Amino acid sequence: MLGNFSYSNPTKLYFGEDSLKYLNEELPKYGKNIMLTYGGGSIKKNGIYDQVIEILKANGKNIFEDPGVMPNPTVQKLYEGCRIARENQVDLILAVGGGSTADYAKAVSVSAYCEEDPWEKYYLRMEDVANQIIPVGVVLTMVGTGSEMNGGAVITNPESKLKIGHVFGENVFPKFSILNPVYTYTLPKYQMTAGFFDIMSHLLEQYFSGEDDNTSDYITEGLLRSLIHSTRIAVQEPENYEARSNIMWIATWALNTLVAQGKTMDWMVHMIGQAVGAHTDATHGMTLSAVSMAYYRYIMKDGLAKFRRYAVNVWNVNPDGKTAEETAEEGLRAMEDYMKEIGVVMNLTELGVTEEMIPGIVKSTLIMTGGYKVLEAEDIGTILKQSM
Repeated sequence: MLGNFSYSNPTKLYFGEDSLKYLNEELPKYGKNIMLTYGGGSIKKNGIYDQVIEILKANGKNIFEDPGVMPNPTVQKLYEGCRIARENQVDLILAVGGGSTADYAKAVSVSAYCEEDPWEKYYLRMEDVANQIIPVGVVLTMVGTGSEMNGGAVITNPESKLKIGHVFGENVFPKFSILNPVYTYTLPKYQMTAGFFDIMSHLLEQYFSGEDDNTSDYITEGLLRSLIHSTRIAVQEPENYEARSNIMWIATWALNTLVAQGKTMDWMVHMIGQAVGAHTDATHGMTLSAVSMAYYRYIMKDGLAKFRRYAVNVWNVNPDGKTAEETAEEGLRAMEDYMKEIGVVMNLTELGVTEEMIPGIVKSTLIMTGGYKVLEAEDIGTILKQSM
């Protein structure tokens, strides 16, 4: 492995069907005032809300609710959450939901006591936190983002058509996260499969970078193989506990900084996908699936050795008698077939993108430099057109 790095992940995880009871062990570590953050109300329909409220009350907590976190949390919602947290002197933000809710909670945690506009400070200037941070805990109900064990917080500004993620340091990581695979059973198929592809994309963004013999790549290949196997089962049997538990665990390890060690990382699929999301408000995982095949075919020759390895080690392509390019392309075809099999979006047209929107999406796309090819605006435009 090349380069130097330090590694620490301070988030404590409680995993399994009985994991919610451990909220009783965590709550006494914090003050009386709890901000309960959640989305559109699905946790009230499936009973999770009542279970959490019961535990909070049993621990003598004052509960300040902050509902209505949308799939792509907006800067306006962030300002609202900051106001609730400040006015009630919140001691802990408890996010109950999926990755968007966890992202939002972390954004509020660093922004509530920020003396500047947090959008300007954290998302445009990408500055570090220099103020009081409110601790965050997570009860996860949807898998995909890995936000339960990292410092990422993605926020959308609808006015400027920008969707930007700030990856904060370990001081912003959730203090604890509760992962019960059963909580993911009631998700609609569209949301479930979007999360599945988000996991895959996280792994690929890190995998397709670097040329050294990196231990992280071997771990990633194993996670990808397990993900492919378990998601195929889960699509057919949504309440298969073994498959759903494996997927939940893979999602966490896909983006908790472990497989990032020693990697430069790419992240251009996410940058393009997030720009699409800022213009359409489409589901995050589906924005990634819509552009992935065009993107990877566009850069394949620039990272040919890794794409060949991906085909052989992840998709079991037999390389005998084939050129590296033929082997790599066969691997991408296998990936494409798998995406169709699990039912993710395969083109931008399905998300409402039109040819007229492409220049604006290009303008909203941030350029990263860690992958095999550093894109220009013209390249992004070409990839978007090939994704239609």
